[in-house]
Amino acid sequence: MRALFACIKKEFTAQLRTGKLLTLGLVFALLGVMNPATAKLTPWLLEALSESMSESGMTITVAPVTAMDSWVQFFKNIPLALIAFVLLESGIFTGEYRSGTLMLSLTKGLRRYKVVLSKTVALILLWSSGYWLCYGITYVYNAYFWDNSVAQSLGFAATAWWVFGLFVIILSVLFSVLSGGSSGVMLGTGGVVLLSYLLAIIPKLNRYLPTRLADGNSLIYGLEIPGSYLPALLVVSALSFACLAAAILLFNKKQL
Repeated sequence: MRALFACIKKEFTAQLRTGKLLTLGLVFALLGVMNPATAKLTPWLLEALSESMSESGMTITVAPVTAMDSWVQFFKNIPLALIAFVLLESGIFTGEYRSGTLMLSLTKGLRRYKVVLSKTVALILLWSSGYWLCYGITYVYNAYFWDNSVAQSLGFAATAWWVFGLFVIILSVLFSVLSGGSSGVMLGTGGVVLLSYLLAIIPKLNRYLPTRLADGNSLIYGLEIPGSYLPALLVVSALSFACLAAAILLFNKKQL
C-alpha cells in the first residue's frame, strides 16, 4: 500500500508541477460561477434586445428567472469541463511512454498494476474535486439568488452525471494503455461516448446506456424518476470495472 500511496502522491506532484492542477481548478470554478451568472444576466440581455426589436414591431417577453435556469446551464456546461479534463489528462500514460520514466519505475520493482491503479485513483480524485467544486459554487449562488428546491432530484441528477464522468475517465485510462499518443486516447474515448449517444436513438436501449446518466435535465424537471436510471448505473458500474481490469491486464503485457 505504501508504494501505491507513493505513486498517487507522485501523480499529484506532477499535476501541480505541470500546472494542470491549477488549470483544472480554474476551469471548474469558472464554470461554477458562469452557471448562475448566465441565468442572472440573460433577462437583462433580453430586455436590452427587446428595446431594439420593438422598433421593428417585435416584442420579447422575459420570463422570471429561477434556480432551474442555472441548473440547466450546469448540465449544459459540465460536458465542457469533462472534455477539458480528458484533453489535459490524455497524456498521463502516453507522456511517460515517450519519456521512459515508467520503465525506470518498473525496473525499481514497482508492480505494473499499481501504476494503473495509482493513475486511475489520481484521475478520479481530480475529477471528483473539480466536479463537486463546480456543483458547490453553483449551488451556493443559486441558494443566494433563488431557491434550489425548485429542481427535483437534484442530488441524484448531479451524482449520476459524476458517475458518468468516472466512466469516461476509466475509458480514457483503458485507451491510454492501448494507445501510444494522446490523439488515440481522445479518439477512442470520444468514439465510445459518441456510440452511446447514437444508440440512445433506440428507445429500448436508451435506459441501459452510459449517456443516460448525463440526462440531468429530465430529472430536475421531474420528467424522469431516479429509479429509471438504475439500469444505466448498473451497466456503467460493470463496464467501469471491466475496463479497469482490461487496462491492468493489457498493461501487464505491454512492451514499454
